Amino acid sequence: MHFHGKSAVSVHDAAPAGRPYRDLSLWFDQVAEAGDSLQPRPGLDGSIEADVCIVGAGLTGLWTAYYLLREQPTLRVVLLEAQIAGFGASGRNGGWCSSLFPLSIRGLARRYGREQALTMRRAMNHTVDEVGAAIAAEGIECHWTKGGTVNLARSDVQLDRVRAEVEIDADAEGVDGYVLLSAAEAGERVGASGVLGGSYTPHCARVQPAMLVRGLARAVERLGGTIFEHSPVLEIRPRIGVAGDPCVATERGVVRARQVIRATEAWTSTLPGSEREVAPVYSLMVATEPLPAAFWDGDGSTMGAGLSAGETFTDARHLLIYGQRTADDRLAFGGRGAPYHFGSRIDPAFDRSDQVFGALRESLIELFPSLRGHRFSHGWGGPLGIARDWHASVGLDSTTGVGWAGGYVGDGVGTTNLAGRTLTDLVLGRDTELTRLPWVGHQSRRWEPEPLRWLEMNAGLRAMTAADAEERLTGRPSVAARLMSPFLGH
Repeated sequence: MHFHGKSAVSVHDAAPAGRPYRDLSLWFDQVAEAGDSLQPRPGLDGSIEADVCIVGAGLTGLWTAYYLLREQPTLRVVLLEAQIAGFGASGRNGGWCSSLFPLSIRGLARRYGREQALTMRRAMNHTVDEVGAAIAAEGIECHWTKGGTVNLARSDVQLDRVRAEVEIDADAEGVDGYVLLSAAEAGERVGASGVLGGSYTPHCARVQPAMLVRGLARAVERLGGTIFEHSPVLEIRPRIGVAGDPCVATERGVVRARQVIRATEAWTSTLPGSEREVAPVYSLMVATEPLPAAFWDGDGSTMGAGLSAGETFTDARHLLIYGQRTADDRLAFGGRGAPYHFGSRIDPAFDRSDQVFGALRESLIELFPSLRGHRFSHGWGGPLGIARDWHASVGLDSTTGVGWAGGYVGDGVGTTNLAGRTLTDLVLGRDTELTRLPWVGHQSRRWEPEPLRWLEMNAGLRAMTAADAEERLTGRPSVAARLMSPFLGH
């Protein structure tokens, strides 16, 4: 694991390109409105030594620093960030702190056996509560509400798929707590149109992600960690042989440390030598203006949108959508649909797409027709990281002294916390339940070189779009989706 060359996370420094950080997302806009200046912390200026150097000040890096410093307050923990804390997916995501893992229970069981699969899922469920406990302990105001997730079924074929999901959970001893909802029960929670039923799991919390990541950065500093911002990394140099320490080179200095943790998620693809470890895929979001009480509660002639307990919501279509009712009564709604860009390119221009924003607005109005006439105030996006086998992983190579975590496929708000706690045990040399989880040490095979990668990624996107259209036309489960399922970790 050897990364070298020009600025290893240099795509970051193209980011705001003249626009303030608050324009990165609704979430950043709100933290700025609440008084966060979003001014970068000082950058690294000169060479230093540390016990642990973490590359990336998103949720993975910050949770790792947080738990390390809680366990051993005397550790010298340094984080290097090319922009500002939370700049990447950590400050732009859909605000679901869920127990979702990219690989399904069936996929985990095929690889590791049933008991290991269930252990992994239970660890993810516990992680949601662990995040809530840490937020409370640090006094981070981030609109945390554990309201669970509703998966809506709006066609007969979707209803069959939801029922199968609940049956899988029952076979897995109810590990995810799924319950089947009637049309009336689902509609009471989420007043969407055309609902035939759905499922509910309690293992998800609504959160304002930029408030979480910015608050966590301050907590790390209170514990004694040091965050250098506007400090893009040029090279991660692993330990070679039995002598010496790994180190991280930036434009203005080198950090030498006993261990180095790579926590760069989608931007891992910008590191020389790691271009094919993850594929950066864009997910975009839109948000409405704050909506009146009549929209949420109904006005006697129309059903209200509900979501009164802080539920997050999705439906059983193939092309993923996700939404929440924010603390200030907006609908924040996102989904896949943006193309993969040739050569794993990451560019600020890709954060926004009028075509995708338009499709998201249309989908949300179709779900909630009473939205028509209300204004959409925000649109944003950013890349997430997908490993070739859709398998998130965490690990530490004791030979090189370099650790990693990532490949969350958009399910990172919770998974990053599990990664941080696991990396803490690995760094401290502990053999624990966390270090024995099946994702620890997993190595995904690399993505194919271009143009095969571009063809595969965009063919998958088109297949999922076509699968939803196929089911609308035929009323039967999609053949295209069934053929793609093994490639998506199902």
